[in-house]
Amino acid sequence: MTPTIALRGVTKRYGDVTAVDGLDLSIQPGEVVALLGPNGAGKSTTIDMLLGLTRPDGGAARLFELPPVEAIARGRVGAMLQSGGLLPDLSVAEIVELAAALQPKSRPVAQVLERAGLADLAKRRVGKLSGGQQQRVRFAMALVADPELIVLDEPTTGLDVEARRAFWAAMRDESGHGRTVLFATHYLDEADAYADRIVFMRAGRVVADGTAAQIKALVSGRTIRATLPGADLNALAALPGVDEVESRGDAVLLTCRDSDAALRALLTSTPARDIEVNARGLEDAFVALTMEGAAAQ
Repeated sequence: MTPTIALRGVTKRYGDVTAVDGLDLSIQPGEVVALLGPNGAGKSTTIDMLLGLTRPDGGAARLFELPPVEAIARGRVGAMLQSGGLLPDLSVAEIVELAAALQPKSRPVAQVLERAGLADLAKRRVGKLSGGQQQRVRFAMALVADPELIVLDEPTTGLDVEARRAFWAAMRDESGHGRTVLFATHYLDEADAYADRIVFMRAGRVVADGTAAQIKALVSGRTIRATLPGADLNALAALPGVDEVESRGDAVLLTCRDSDAALRALLTSTPARDIEVNARGLEDAFVALTMEGAAAQ
């Protein structure tokens, strides 16, 4: 199957700083892929190279086996970026119509405005919109070309909880029609809930790639949460199987390499109650894998 996105040995440097370091990444048609990493991991630079906004210093980036600029010129790609100004004096409908006019083919503007939650704001000037509403305008401009690939860089920044849910409901519907979606985000819950596949980056390299379950499985151990007022944290840290202890009000959180041993000791040597045992989550994997990547540099 021809990959929608293919990055082969892609490198980008800015002076002495290597933003992307020999990156290999392939994304197949219909996949929804989250690109995660700390600030400076190279996510936005990678997206800029995918969209032809900057050229790699080494390696090659291809969309549908085409140079990015050519794929975009054919209307096969829609993008929603953090940066890029909007024309403040145009109405919402006018700016989406302008974006549609620049495409070789486009979806009906009224349909796109409805999908982006902008139908009631169609006549409002862009300069009068809130930051979250302007994000929805960028989303509409990405959709209007009827693209096969949608690239999103921090798409829900500035959106409230309800708007974030509506956005991802729309994206789920778009991907259900076979579109490929690549999104970079700092919201790990979004990646966990909506991505078929998660790619962790650190220092311009991929450090983990798989489903959310596979990524979580890379981090061993479990956490135990219990109510234990006035807990002796040093004594808890000395319990068998415990690696780390945190105090959260009257509760304690134990990170364990052997949760069975830790739980037995907790029950027999303390008056702990309301005990919960949980597998490590995506946030734990994110911290552990990106810290390991940092240490390896």
